[in-house]
Amino acid sequence: MRDVRGVWDAAGVQVRKWRQEPVIVQSVRSAAAATVAYVIAVRVSPEPAPLTAPLTALLVVQVTLYATLTTGIRRVNSVVAGVLVAIGFSALVGLTWWSLALLILASLAVGHLVRVSEFVPEVAISAMLVLGVTRVGDIAWARVVETLIGAAVGLACNLLFAPPVWVGPAGQSIEGLARHVRQLMLRMGEEAAGRTPVEHATARLHEARRLDHDIVKVDAALTQAEDSLKLNPRVREGLLHRIVLRTGLDTLEICTVVLRVLARTLTDLAKERDPEPLFEPQIGAALEQLLSEVADAVVSFAVLVTTDVSHSAESAESRLAAELTTATATRDKLAQLLLDEVRRDARQWQLHGAVLTEVNRILDELDTEHRSRRLMEELDRGTREQRERRSYLARLRQRLRPGRSQRSRNHPPASGRSR
Repeated sequence: MRDVRGVWDAAGVQVRKWRQEPVIVQSVRSAAAATVAYVIAVRVSPEPAPLTAPLTALLVVQVTLYATLTTGIRRVNSVVAGVLVAIGFSALVGLTWWSLALLILASLAVGHLVRVSEFVPEVAISAMLVLGVTRVGDIAWARVVETLIGAAVGLACNLLFAPPVWVGPAGQSIEGLARHVRQLMLRMGEEAAGRTPVEHATARLHEARRLDHDIVKVDAALTQAEDSLKLNPRVREGLLHRIVLRTGLDTLEICTVVLRVLARTLTDLAKERDPEPLFEPQIGAALEQLLSEVADAVVSFAVLVTTDVSHSAESAESRLAAELTTATATRDKLAQLLLDEVRRDARQWQLHGAVLTEVNRILDELDTEHRSRRLMEELDRGTREQRERRSYLARLRQRLRPGRSQRSRNHPPASGRSR
C-alpha cells in the first residue's frame, strides 16, 4: 500500500513539474486550440475536411498573448488578401501556368502592401489553393470563415488560459551566459599566471569573440520573456521584470565586450614577450586571483538580476557587494605591482595599463550603485512612456466622444460652495 501511495505521490510531483514547464504547457494549449477549431469548423464550413481552421489556431496560439494578438491579425489579413486576389483571378482567367505565375506575383505584392510580415507567402498559398479548387466564391469564402474560426479560437484560448511566462527560461539563459563568461575568465587567469603560448592566447580571443553568439540567443530568449509579460493577467509588475532582465543583459554584454578586449590585450602581450611569461610570478598570481574574483562576481550579478524573491535578492546583492569589495582590493594590489614593474622595466607598459583599465571597466559595470542608478533611469523612462501612451489614449477617447465633452463644458459640475 505504501509503495502504491509512493508511486502516486511521485506521479503527482512529476505532473506538477510538467504543468510548470512552459514548453509542455504551450504544446497542450496549441493542440487543444487546434482541436476545438476543427470541431467548430466541421459544423460551419461546407468543406468535408476544414483543416484551415486548426492550422490557423495552431499558428495563432503563440507562446505569448502579445504575439498571439499580433500574429492573429496578420494571419487573418494574409488569408483574406489571398482569397480576394484568387476571386479576382478566377473571374478573369482560369488556372494555367502563366496565370499561376501572375497570381503568385500579385499575391506576394499584395502581401507586402498589406504588411503581413512573415505571412507574405500565406497570401500566395491561400490564393493558389482557392484558385485551384474552384472558380466560384463559395470555397473561397469558406476558407475565410475557417481562418476566422481558427483565429477566434486561438485568441479565446489565450484569453481564457493565459500563456506561460517565459521569465524563468530567460533567467536561466542569462545565468548560463554568466557562467560561460566565468569559465573563460578562469582559463585566462590560469594562463596569465604562467607562460602562455601565442596559440593559447589566440584561442581565448576566439572564444571571447564567440560569446556574441551566446548573447544573440540570450537576447532572443529575453525578447520572448518580455512579450510574455505584455498583456498577461498573471503578471502585475511586468515593466519591472522587463527592465531588470534587460538591464542585466546589457551589463553582461558590456562585460563580454570588455573581456574580448582584455583577451586581445593578453594576446598582443603574448606576442611581444614570447617565449617569456606574460608577467612576473607575483603579478601573474595577483592577476589570476583578480580574474577569479571578478568571474565569481559576474555569476553573482546574473543571479541577482534573475532572482524574484526579495529575501533572495537581498542576499544575492550582499554577496555581490562583498565579492566586488574583495576584487577591488586585489585590483589595488595588482595596480601597485604593475606600477613597480613598469618602473623597473618600461617595456609593454601600455599593455599592462590596458589590462588594469579593462578589469576596472568590468568592476564598474558590476557595481551595485551603478546598477541601481541604471534601473532608476530605465524605470523613469518606462513610466514616462506609459504615462504618455495613456494620455494619448485619453485624448483619443475624447475625440471619439465629442458630444460628452461638449456637454461637460456646457454643464460644469456644481460647486460645493453656495453664492
